[in-house]
Amino acid sequence: MTHTLLSLLFFLFSLLTPTLISSSPVPNPELVLQEVNRKINASAARPRSRRNLGYLSCGSGNPIDDCWRCDPNWEQKRQSLADCAIGFGKNAIGGRDGKIYVVDDAGDDDPVNPKPGTLRHAVIQDEPLWIIFARDMVIKLKEELLMNSFKTIDGRGASVHIAGGPCITIQYVTNVIIHGINIHDCKQGGNAMVRDSPRHYGWRTVSDGDGVSIFGGSHVWVDHCSLSNCNDGLIDAIHGSTAITISNNYMTHHDKVMLLGHSDSYTQDKNMQVTIAFNHFGEGLVQRMPRCRLGYFHVVNNDYTHWEMYAIGGSANPTINSQGNRFLAPDDRFSKEVTKHEDAPESEWKNWNWRSEGDMLVNGAFFTASGAGASSSYARASSLSARPSSLVGSITTGAGALSCKKGSPC
Repeated sequence: MTHTLLSLLFFLFSLLTPTLISSSPVPNPELVLQEVNRKINASAARPRSRRNLGYLSCGSGNPIDDCWRCDPNWEQKRQSLADCAIGFGKNAIGGRDGKIYVVDDAGDDDPVNPKPGTLRHAVIQDEPLWIIFARDMVIKLKEELLMNSFKTIDGRGASVHIAGGPCITIQYVTNVIIHGINIHDCKQGGNAMVRDSPRHYGWRTVSDGDGVSIFGGSHVWVDHCSLSNCNDGLIDAIHGSTAITISNNYMTHHDKVMLLGHSDSYTQDKNMQVTIAFNHFGEGLVQRMPRCRLGYFHVVNNDYTHWEMYAIGGSANPTINSQGNRFLAPDDRFSKEVTKHEDAPESEWKNWNWRSEGDMLVNGAFFTASGAGASSSYARASSLSARPSSLVGSITTGAGALSCKKGSPC
């Protein structure tokens, strides 16, 4: 086969790739919401064993953490973490079925020809990989870290920071898990060549400078990361991304925290389905926790202790189900409203389905429900509720990157 023909085949494959990995939306997202609530309640009802008494991570009502954190042998079973996700991103297996790859080099000297042992070399490989770190390290990337499919970045057991340069991009790939990483001070990159697989590199235009950018990606789980102070969003999901869970993260010191949806006119984002659970939205945050468009969003058992403008916003008729969250309003009397219906008159947004069920509204906070969400009969439709909002503080006490020690519960 000639080189020209091979090149043509690779080109055609690259055109088909976004279609091949696209994920169809769940036909009845309410069933996923109810499954999340069942798991939360089952986790809270599970009795603690005598061995695990005293560990806050056990029987906490947080089913993700209860799935793995109580096990002192977690380090020997790292890949079982992939079976702990809940919500719309629950099928993100990352590198569960592949080899362990140990990053032992914090460098990023050449984004086109990355050295073996670097994080960039690990994430671009074609085969599934579960990526861990040999020691504590700060990784300052020269350009965006372009993930390939079926990868897990697992920071447990080390203090790993991706900071000071461009950060993580999940573009037209599937099955990615990002866990236990500190992601902060992310900058724009671009106008440069960057490799995204062993067989391909290409020209990248200027990036936004997000902490985690999900662009046309599916089956993505971002868990137990600490994120702050990036150029654009901390976690943004746009351009047809779906099947996403964002859980147990600690987010601080940032303006536009989380954008979910490309634009009001990008109708492919109607397929977007995202679960946002057990996160702590902390000090120094302004808005977009998240800001939603078009899709279906389940916001459950998060702790909102700071915002300056609003907490949850949206446009273009998204469905937003807020359950069991704690919303502590700022002292500014003009910023008490949790919600912001954007880019539409009330005559339009009053039909958007936004509901609040079991939320704790503190210091004058108020949630403006709309559409079916404003109906009491709709609020009673769910057979199970999330954990009570009064317990959110304990459920989210371990939000962010954890200090896990080998041989003991995390």
